[in-house]
Amino acid sequence: MLQSNLRIARIAAHINPPNLQMVEEDLGLERVNCRAKGASSGFKVAILGAAGGIGQPLAMLMKMNPLVSLLHLYDVVNAPGVTADISHMDTSAVVRGFLGQQQLEDALIGMDLVIIPAGVPRKPGMTRDDLFNINAGIVKTLCEAIAKCCPKAIVNIISNPVNSTVPIAAEVFKKSGVFDPKRVLGVTMLDVVRANTFVAEIMGLDPREVDVPVVGGHAGVTILPLLSQVKPSCSFTQKEIDYLTDRIQNGGTEVVEAKAGAGSATLSMAYAAVKFADACLQALRGDPAVVHCAYVASEVTELPFFASKVRLGRNGVEEIYPLGPLNEYERAGLEKAKKELAGSIQKGVSFVKK
Repeated sequence: MLQSNLRIARIAAHINPPNLQMVEEDLGLERVNCRAKGASSGFKVAILGAAGGIGQPLAMLMKMNPLVSLLHLYDVVNAPGVTADISHMDTSAVVRGFLGQQQLEDALIGMDLVIIPAGVPRKPGMTRDDLFNINAGIVKTLCEAIAKCCPKAIVNIISNPVNSTVPIAAEVFKKSGVFDPKRVLGVTMLDVVRANTFVAEIMGLDPREVDVPVVGGHAGVTILPLLSQVKPSCSFTQKEIDYLTDRIQNGGTEVVEAKAGAGSATLSMAYAAVKFADACLQALRGDPAVVHCAYVASEVTELPFFASKVRLGRNGVEEIYPLGPLNEYERAGLEKAKKELAGSIQKGVSFVKK
């Protein structure tokens, strides 16, 4: 009977964080640390904002990733329900839920990768900068906890506006004395995913075999697809270039308007976030030649942060690649992107320093 009770208590520990030590009076059971028996040898991943529109599908997809052994799901609301739901999936990752500010640090201790989709979504008529005042504070608070509990973790930032929230994270880590520019990455993978899809539609290709470098930032004109560098090599008319560039830059708005107030690009963002997180985990494992676009501390331009192709490794960003040859259209786009990006970066830096 005792062994049976212990097994049940361990199962319960999947759903509730071990620090709760809740006593189930009816059964006489105390929740104990889950031994994670049967879990794959892999990495410990935390999702901050796991109960949101991006967080839920992101959590589900990360539960399916064989490189994840322990998945911590944190949010200020509804984390226990999402955790219970996802914990029933018959994959090897062990899932634990954490609810509210008082459990944030417990959610982060020992993590290898932290993914941050937390914050409010865009609504019709909103720009990413409209989100700034709310999401900036959220990201600042979460990064303060990361600096304290898992300063060596790779941090993937999804919360918009990414052009500003990544500088916010960097400033928080600098204040705490733990900033490592290799380990703080803004997720711009959705821009690449969209670019690959839209180019494939026009060219009649399989999007999985298309690679479009997208540089700059993650909002409006700061999103610069380098269509001259598409693989496989493609030739576009000027009309196609204008159409593709505009659609890639405004893909998020397209979804927000189509959902008519019911949300933003949550599902495609979750897909892109998992694609990038998986790349980070492959790199942590030691896989060679893991190259993707990301928004990072960079010297590619005169700006302190910029999105371009980077090679990922065990320490995060191991190498940042130059932009390569740009045509006249792309050079003009780059100047527009940099002008807009400079203000967004400064806005993030000033938020922490004020």
